[in-house]
Amino acid sequence: MSMKIARIETFFFYPKSGKNLLFCRVETEDGLYGWGESYVGVKKERVVDEYLRAMAPYVVGRDAHNIRHTAQVLFDDFAIRRSSVDFFCAWSAIELALWDIVGKKAGLPVYQLLGGACREQVRIYANGWWYGVDSIDSTVERALQVKAMGYTALKWDPFPGPWRTFITRQEEDYAVANVKAMREALGPDMDLLIDAHRRVAPHHAIRVANRLAEYDIFCYEEPCLSDNIDLVAEVRQAITTPVVTGETLYTKEDFARVLSKRAADILNPDICAVGGLTQMLDIAAMAQPYAVAISPHNYNSTIVGLAATVHFSALIPNFLIAECFINLQDACDSIAAPGVTMKEGWADLPTAPGLGVDIDVERLRSHPYQDFPHKGMRQYRDEFPRKNYVWGMANVTR
Repeated sequence: MSMKIARIETFFFYPKSGKNLLFCRVETEDGLYGWGESYVGVKKERVVDEYLRAMAPYVVGRDAHNIRHTAQVLFDDFAIRRSSVDFFCAWSAIELALWDIVGKKAGLPVYQLLGGACREQVRIYANGWWYGVDSIDSTVERALQVKAMGYTALKWDPFPGPWRTFITRQEEDYAVANVKAMREALGPDMDLLIDAHRRVAPHHAIRVANRLAEYDIFCYEEPCLSDNIDLVAEVRQAITTPVVTGETLYTKEDFARVLSKRAADILNPDICAVGGLTQMLDIAAMAQPYAVAISPHNYNSTIVGLAATVHFSALIPNFLIAECFINLQDACDSIAAPGVTMKEGWADLPTAPGLGVDIDVERLRSHPYQDFPHKGMRQYRDEFPRKNYVWGMANVTR
């Protein structure tokens, strides 16, 4: 039975932390609706919203079942076969909403439509908890609060200051001291995930990783810019900590290069950024013969983005651990109807049809887009003053 798509509507949500979130509601002619979400970056949220609005005429009138075909049409005829992160983020929201609709039509959770679950719960690690910390002591204090919530894994970026390819020894020392303090405070049973955010050149990444080895790091994420995947492979070959990459990669061709170069032990694509569930399943299947695990990136809401991540994580045999930005949870809980059930670092599999979550539209509308203040280099300089470090004019004025 055909389910023609009738309308696509977008919604911004201001959670008071991190960035505005971007949701998408797709409705069919027979009244079924589904929720999707786009990955967005702070200050650039409106760009993806414009993509969604421009893509809508290519989607309205199509059958909601034909998810792969619609994706190919958009890539061929809208994107003109040119990859871009904003295109894939926008399509991700529509794609997830379509899976939500198809699941509701079938009366089944999405993971049951696609082969059933490989696990009863999905392990998650906490991120976002460290936003705004200004010292190692404040980082440890926040981390202890996360541990008290029952989480057994957390991620943060231990490097200070702005993201730069070449850093000082003082910055390397700060990162190592940061991790050392965390390990001592949290004990041996907390999994520590280090995110280098594509910051540094290989020699910095290797030197820091080797110094951190004694603290039993769970994984070392994006040590170098993955645009040149040979750099990431160089780091992986020189250290013993598992290397993660993938949050800034969006196509199967991108991930094929990572796998062929043996550049990572773990991939972390984002379901709201790579083109949705279908593309995530393809990437996971590509990684499995290489004995590469999947740890989904998920800087998205704890409603749609997390629910989609949980469905995906339940489906694949090579899943490791998934990301959850706990700084967004309270705000998201206020509009979720219902959301994902989480407890002590584990997420339950939704049992309702589709993605198994919903959003109260009136509450959502009451938190419209608000701009976040710009964090300039002067603020970084004031937060991380260091002797013998010259903050050049290029850094100060950017």
